[in-house]
Amino acid sequence: MLAACSPDLVPLEDQDLSGADRAACEALVDDLPDTLAGEPRRSVDPDDALGAAWGDPAYVLTCGVPAPTDYEPTAECNVIKGVGWYVTDDELSDLRVDAAPIALSLTPYVEVQVPSRYRTEGVDRALAELAPALKEHLGEGLSCL
Repeated sequence: MLAACSPDLVPLEDQDLSGADRAACEALVDDLPDTLAGEPRRSVDPDDALGAAWGDPAYVLTCGVPAPTDYEPTAECNVIKGVGWYVTDDELSDLRVDAAPIALSLTPYVEVQVPSRYRTEGVDRALAELAPALKEHLGEGLSCL
């Protein structure tokens, strides 16, 4: 019980997924790097969550998120190392706010919460470093323009 109160743990929400999607997310999480954009990996709560965290403030990856409600088939994605990341217009236009790009070109969908501190230097590097594991463990998702 004390571990759940530890400030070192990054809380993650559980995702309601099919067996196949859960297995893909578990394999992805097991294969994620120990560092991301130079930031060390941190423990998450619960420890079997379908995600990971790095740094302080933390980049937080969550596997199995729903598609964004504002996504339209004509939406643009930023393609980094073969993965199409969707970011809302509000987040794209204001680098002072946290961003939550979602890898819509792969499924189950993966979201990476990016603190504003990393927006100008670390976000593209982080998404590029995640690309190989995402492409290895996830299936084809939505197309991006």
